Amino acid sequence: MAAEAAALAAADPPAAIPQAAGAAAPTARRDFYWLRSFLAGGVFSTLRAVPQKEGYLGLYKGNGAMMIRIFPYGAIQFMAFEHYKTFITTKLGISGHVHRLMAGSMAGMTAVICTYPLDMVRVRLAFQVKGEHTYTGIIHAFKTIYAKEGGFLGFYRGLMPTILGMAPYAGVSFFTFGTLKSVGLSHAPTLLGRPSSDNPNVLVLKTHINLLCGGVAGAIAQTISYPFDVTRRRMQLGTVLPEFEKCLTMRETMKYVYGHHGIRRGLYRGLSLNYIRCIPSQAVAFTTYELMKQFFHLN
Repeated sequence: MAAEAAALAAADPPAAIPQAAGAAAPTARRDFYWLRSFLAGGVFSTLRAVPQKEGYLGLYKGNGAMMIRIFPYGAIQFMAFEHYKTFITTKLGISGHVHRLMAGSMAGMTAVICTYPLDMVRVRLAFQVKGEHTYTGIIHAFKTIYAKEGGFLGFYRGLMPTILGMAPYAGVSFFTFGTLKSVGLSHAPTLLGRPSSDNPNVLVLKTHINLLCGGVAGAIAQTISYPFDVTRRRMQLGTVLPEFEKCLTMRETMKYVYGHHGIRRGLYRGLSLNYIRCIPSQAVAFTTYELMKQFFHLN
C-alpha cells in the first residue's frame, strides 16, 4: 500500500507558520506533511519509514478493500474485453490490432465504474495515519463517506480522471499484450509458443513469455496513464488533504500539481514504486487469463 501514498506525495511545501499556530494545526495536516517528507526520499526510504511509523502492517493498510475489489474488477474487465472485442469485430467490422485497443479501453472503463466505490474506500483506508484513524474499517468507511460527503455521489469523487486514465491504461495493456503475442507467435512460434492444452491446433505463448509480455504491457500502460492516476488519488482523498479546496475538479488538480511541481516531481512522482507494483501484477493477470482460457476450453 506504500504505492498509494507515493502517488499522493506531490503537494506544495507548507507555508511558514508561527509556533503557536503550528501547535494548533490539525493532526491530519501534520501527519500529511510527515508522510510527504519521507516520500520525497524515494522508494526505499518509504519502505523503511512506513514500518517505523505504522509497523509492518502499515504496508498493508487498505489491502482488505483492495482484495474485495480485485475479484469483481478482474472478472468484469476480462469478460467485458471478450464481449467488446466480439462486438467491435462482428458489428462494427473493425479488426486487426485496433480492435484490441478499443475493446481494452471500454472493458477497463466498465470495470472501473462498477467497482469504483471500493477503490475510494481502499485509498481512504491506506492514507490513514496510526493513532488518528477516521475509519475503523471498510463498513465504517462506507457509512462515513455516505453520511458526510454527499451520499452515493461521494463514492464517485475523482471518477472522471479515473475513466480518462483507465481508457489508455487498459487499452494500451490489452493492445500491447495482444500485439506482442501475435507478433511473437508469427515470427518465432517454436521458440516462444507451444500447443494449447485444450486445442493442439492453437498456439499459445509459453508461460514465462506470457509473464514477460504482460509485464511489458503493464509498464507501458502505466507510463502513459500515470498523471491521471495521481489526479484520481488526490481527488479521492478530498478533505483529507490540506489543499483540497484547490483540487475540487480534475482540471484544477492537474493544474495545481503541475504548477507547483512540474511533470517529473509532480504528475509522475511515485512512478518507480508503481512499476514495482504494476509490472508483476499485470504479468500475473495476463498469464492467469491465458491459462484460464485453456482450463475452460475457450481456445
